[in-house]
Amino acid sequence: MDRINQYREIVKQVLLSYAEIGSPDPDVETQILFDTERDHYQLMNVGWKNQRRIYGCFLHIDIKDGKVWLQHNGTEGEVAEELINLGIPKQDIVIGFHSPFKRQFTDYAVN
Repeated sequence: MDRINQYREIVKQVLLSYAEIGSPDPDVETQILFDTERDHYQLMNVGWKNQRRIYGCFLHIDIKDGKVWLQHNGTEGEVAEELINLGIPKQDIVIGFHSPFKRQFTDYAVN
């Protein structure tokens, strides 16, 4: 398996593990979105709670130019650490929600 396919499988594995947790509210559904053609991967919550609409992405990962971009982490988990533990090197992970200026001060990839 080439490196990018391996990254795709790891990203899917991470998202599926968070999707299994799901929402504690039966009226809120956790949806898994895999765009394997363009390498966009998301988890979303969709539903209603106390007559308020619940709709939003809580985990978003992309694969771009051979790197795994953690675009949004609305979980309490250390998703970047989980990606490392599953085999993605730190230098191939970009913390996309950090500003480009801030990224240079981490051990992760800058871009």
